[in-house]
Amino acid sequence: MSRVQLALNVDDLGAAVAFYAKLFDTQPAKIKDGYANFAVAEPPLKLVLLENPGQGGTINHLGVEVESSDTVHAEITRLAGEGLVTEEEIGTTCCFATQDKVWVTGPAGEKWEVYTVLSDSETFGNSPQRAGDSSAAGDVCCGGAAGAENASVSTSCC
Repeated sequence: MSRVQLALNVDDLGAAVAFYAKLFDTQPAKIKDGYANFAVAEPPLKLVLLENPGQGGTINHLGVEVESSDTVHAEITRLAGEGLVTEEEIGTTCCFATQDKVWVTGPAGEKWEVYTVLSDSETFGNSPQRAGDSSAAGDVCCGGAAGAENASVSTSCC
């Protein structure tokens, strides 16, 4: 089963977790410092919350979670065949999980990832844009250099 991912910046992680647990009638699948995610069954949704005070209510990035690395690799081939600039991150650690993923950038600069989770991780990962993480300075979370115009931006996570 594939599902759409919506990653939101939130000002207060605790308040956001409480709200979304009520809204989707489900508890978070994972909660870590400054991070939570929900695996919502209906509608099929992976909701990611990234604590970024002052940025609350904004989209961090968008994505599609897929079942396997084979699907990620098929999407890499398909997207490149459509002429889209892709950035592959195979075996990367981000959002407290090891993942295979591919990034593309939409026409308005929105970052999209197609990814699969390989395993859990105790660390947040590469280049997070998440408050309280000392490695966050100037980097973009979840959608690094997915387009040629962003080629100088660090790779990222989530």
